[in-house]
This record gives sequence, structure tokens and C-alpha cells, in this order.
Amino acid sequence: MRVIVTRPEREAQRWVLDLSALGLNAVALPLIKVGPVDHPANLLQAWQRLADYVGVMFVSGNAVDHFFALKPPLAPVFIAQSAIKTRAWATGPGTARALLRAGVAPDRLDVPPLDSGQFDSEALWRLVGAQVRAGDRVLIVRGGDAAGSAGAGPGMGREWFAQRVAEAGGQADFVMAYQRGAPEFSPRDRELAQQAASDGSVWLLSSTEAVANLSAWLPGQSWAEARALATHPRIAAAAVRAGFGVVGESRPTLVDVVASLNLVGQTTV
Repeated sequence: MRVIVTRPEREAQRWVLDLSALGLNAVALPLIKVGPVDHPANLLQAWQRLADYVGVMFVSGNAVDHFFALKPPLAPVFIAQSAIKTRAWATGPGTARALLRAGVAPDRLDVPPLDSGQFDSEALWRLVGAQVRAGDRVLIVRGGDAAGSAGAGPGMGREWFAQRVAEAGGQADFVMAYQRGAPEFSPRDRELAQQAASDGSVWLLSSTEAVANLSAWLPGQSWAEARALATHPRIAAAAVRAGFGVVGESRPTLVDVVASLNLVGQTTV
């Protein structure tokens, strides 16, 4: 069984190393390209207004990395001795690790516990919702496409989270920290994707946008014999709509992914 890791390049390489260390045959085929925003003025303003927010929600490790990459030298930070009481909110353990690497103090960080059923906006809100009171402001750090769109429909987690903030009497602001797009695929990438559509490989899918990019890249490809493992129910639903013959679900932790990969790999298409 071969595992097709579809995360952005840097994350994909890390997952390939981790999976390979456990004896799995993993290969990277990034379906999303991530880079800095073209116009960072809003990001710089967000740093200047950091103290205005009761909490800053980071939707991913990429959101953390690109937000902190533009931190002004004298900007306030999420550190224990700071007079700034703003808290950092992470949707899952990977995002939390990125925040710790960026220098956020552990006691200023909120993240759903490791035994959470899922790592997403819903789990995070159950943890931090009581911190939001009427009149509070919350910042949501996200990605977007070249036009600035988050690519979010009404069911997307960040929009759902903003609605909960509003219901609590608060206000949610958004800032785009990084830019997403489809990679430039090579002929070798195309050959790998076409083989993996029917050779028993398992596609490890971590975003609905990755599924959309795959479908747009190979519009005539049948996925009826393909297997996918999605790290959230919304991603699994996208894979089903794209036509994948077998779709499993897993929490986005290495141990859960490995266990679920074995199950999906043994499932008959």
C-alpha cells in the first residue's frame, strides 16, 4: 500500500518522513501551494491591534508561521510576563506546536485536548467559548486565495466559529496570513496521480480545497477505484462527491492516521 500525502510541500515532506519511519510507503503529491500574501498591510495592522482581542484563533500551522513571520520587532506577543492578556487559540495539536515554536507561552495557549473526538473549530469553541463576553473582539487568522477569498462556504469551521462569537455578543475579525493556490503539476505528478487512482494507493486528504484542486487538475479522471483517508468529515464528504470509491475518516494525528490507513487499505472498492 502506498500513501499519497497531499498537504502543502513542507508539511507533506514531514508527514512522508514520519510515515516512512513507521514502515509505510509514503510519497508527497502536494495539492495545495502555500505562500505569503501579496499585500501584508492588514497583517501588520493586526499585530498593532493585538491587545484589542481577547483571543486570536489560528486555523492551521501555516496561519501561525505566516502570521509570526511578519511580527514587528516591538509588537506585543503571547508571553507569560506580558501585560497583553490576549490568548492564542489553536484548532489542533499541529497548530499548537507551531505556536509553541513561535514563542507562545504554554499558559497563554488553548487547544482541544488530545482525547477530543475531532480537532476543529467546534472542539475549540467548546473549550474557549466561555472566554468570549459581550463586547469582546476575536481575531481569526486564516488563509485565502489570490483574490483574498477564504474559499469558505457556510459550513466551514472558521465561519461557524465567527457566528458563535457573534451569538456571544462579540465581534470576529478576519485577517489573511497566507495565500493558497493550486501547485504547478509536472508530467511526473500526473503519472503518479493517474496510477494512484486505481493501484490500491490511499490518498491522505487534509482539506476540501485539495480535493477541489485534484478534480480541477484531472477533470476526466475516474476515482471509482481510488481510496482516500480524510482527516475531517467535511473533507470526507468532498472526497465522496469527487467520486472516490472508498473514503475513510481519521483524526489528524499520526497514530490515528496510521491505524486508519491500514483499515482503508484493506477495504474492497
